[in-house]
Amino acid sequence: MSDIVLSKGIRSNLLSLIDTAGLRDQTQTRLSTGKRVNSALDNPGNYFSAAQLNGRAADITNLLDGIGNAVQTLQAADNGISAIIKVVTNMQAIARQAQGSASTLARLSGLTPKDTAGTPTALKPNTDLVTGLGFAAGDTLTINTGTNRTTTLTIAAGMTVQDLVNAINDNSSSAAATGTGVAIGTASGADAKASLTPDGRLLIEATGTQPIAITATGASATVMRNLGFDATNSSQPAGKINPTRTDIAIQFGELRRQIDQLARDAGYNGINLLDGDTLQAMFNEKQTSSLTITGARLSTDKDLAIKPAANNLQTDKDINDALEDLTFAMNKLRAQSSAFGSNLALVQIRQKFTQELANTLKVGADNLTLADMNEEGANMLALQTRQQLSVQALSLANQADQGVLRLFG
Repeated sequence: MSDIVLSKGIRSNLLSLIDTAGLRDQTQTRLSTGKRVNSALDNPGNYFSAAQLNGRAADITNLLDGIGNAVQTLQAADNGISAIIKVVTNMQAIARQAQGSASTLARLSGLTPKDTAGTPTALKPNTDLVTGLGFAAGDTLTINTGTNRTTTLTIAAGMTVQDLVNAINDNSSSAAATGTGVAIGTASGADAKASLTPDGRLLIEATGTQPIAITATGASATVMRNLGFDATNSSQPAGKINPTRTDIAIQFGELRRQIDQLARDAGYNGINLLDGDTLQAMFNEKQTSSLTITGARLSTDKDLAIKPAANNLQTDKDINDALEDLTFAMNKLRAQSSAFGSNLALVQIRQKFTQELANTLKVGADNLTLADMNEEGANMLALQTRQQLSVQALSLANQADQGVLRLFG
C-alpha cells in the first residue's frame, strides 16, 4: 500500500495537533499525580535527588518509633519515681505521727549537763568525757536493762560523747565493738538505745519492757551530773509497749514493701530503668548519634537504705533513725528523678528535631518534583484552546484541498 500523500498545510496542522496532544497528555499526568517529575525521563537530576531526600526522610522517620519508645520508657520510670516519692512522703508523715505519741518504755532523760566548771553546757558529739566532763581514765559507766543485760564502758583518754552513744547502740548484743573499750555483761549487752536530743541532753531508752539504769564506778556524783544524771533520773522502772507506735510500725512496713513493688512495675516494653536496665535511644540513620541512659536500682534495702522499723518504733531513736533513712532516700529519689527528667527533655528535643528534619527533607524533595497546580491548570486550558484552533486550521486546510476537486467537477 502506497503512502498517503498529504498537502503541506494539512501535514503542518496535523503535526501541530500531535504536539498539542502530547503536551496535553503530559499536563494531564501532572494534574493527576501532582508532580512535574514522575520518572527519570522527566528530569534525571531532580528525580534522583528527590529520591535520595525521600529515602533519608524515610530512614529518619523509622527512627521515630524507637525514640518514641525511649520517651515512654523514661516517662514510665519518672512516673514510678514520682509514686515512690509519694510513698516516702507518707512514711515520713506516719513516722512523725509516731513521734507525737510519747514512748511508754523506760528511758533515762539526761538533765541539762554541765562542764567541769559547773556551767550548764549542751553536750555535743565531740565533747570529751575526760577534759570536757571531768571523767578520769579507768572510770566505768554501766547501762543495765535487767539481769545480765549490761553494757559497761571503760573511760579512756580521748573518748567523746559520740563514742559513748555508739558503744551503747553497737553493743545491744553479745558482741563488743572493737576499739571502744566496752566490756559486755555475763549474758549480753543492754537492750538500750542512746542519742543526743536537739538541746544537747543524753537520752538512753530501753528497747523493751525492762527497767533501765545507769551507774558509774570511779566517777563522782558531780562528774555524773556533768553528764546529765543524778539520783533523780539515773534509773526508771519497767515500761510498756506503745500500741500506737506498733500500729504505725506495721503501716511503715507495708509502705516499705510497696516501694519495691512500684520499682518492679515501672518497666516499659521490657526495659525497667528503676531496676538497673540500660536504655539506648538512636538519633540518626547512620547510628552515629545516640544517648545511653543507665537506670538505677531503687530497692529499699540496698539502694534507698530504708531499714525496717526497728523495735516497732518504740524508742525515739528508732523513729529518728527511720526519719534519717527516709531523708536520705528522698534526696536520692529526687536526684534520680532530676536525672531522668533531664534525659527525658533531651530525648523529646531530639524527637522534635527528627520530626522537623524529616519534614524538611520531604519538603525539599517535593520542591524538586511537585507541579504547580495553578500553572498546570492554566496550561490545560491553553492546550485545549490550542487544540480547538488546530482542528479548525486543519479543517480549513482540508477545504482548500477540496477546492481542487471542484475543478474536476
